[in-house]
Amino acid sequence: QVQLVESGGGLVQAGGSLRLSCAASDRTFSNYRMGWFRQAPGKEREFVSAISWSGGSTSYANSVKGRFTISRDNAKNTVYLQMDSLKPEDTAVYYCAANSRPSTVVAAWSYWGQGTQVTVSS
Repeated sequence: QVQLVESGGGLVQAGGSLRLSCAASDRTFSNYRMGWFRQAPGKEREFVSAISWSGGSTSYANSVKGRFTISRDNAKNTVYLQMDSLKPEDTAVYYCAANSRPSTVVAAWSYWGQGTQVTVSS
C-alpha cells in the first residue's frame, strides 16, 4: 500500500508560480509511474501530467503543456509539479497518484493522495 501526501498548494495571482510536492511512504516508490490530476468545483477529475519510474518519460495535458513541469527524485520518494504562468482556470484541487502502468484515465490509477488546493486569482 502506497501512501501519498501532497503539499505546496496555495493562493497565487495569475501569471505566478507554485511547486507541488508529493511524498510517498513506500520504499518501492521508484517502481511506480507517478501522476498529477486535478479537480475543479463541479467538474470531473482530469489528468494533468505523468512521469515514468525513471523520470525519462513525461506526458502532459494540452492545457498545461509548456507551463507545467513534472519531475521526481527517487532518492527522496518525491514527485514534483512545477506550475508556471498560472491561470485562473488552473484553480482546482490537485491530486498525486501512483500506478504501475501508463494511463491518463483516472480509474486506472491505484493509489491517491488527499489533494492540495491551488487557487489562482485574476
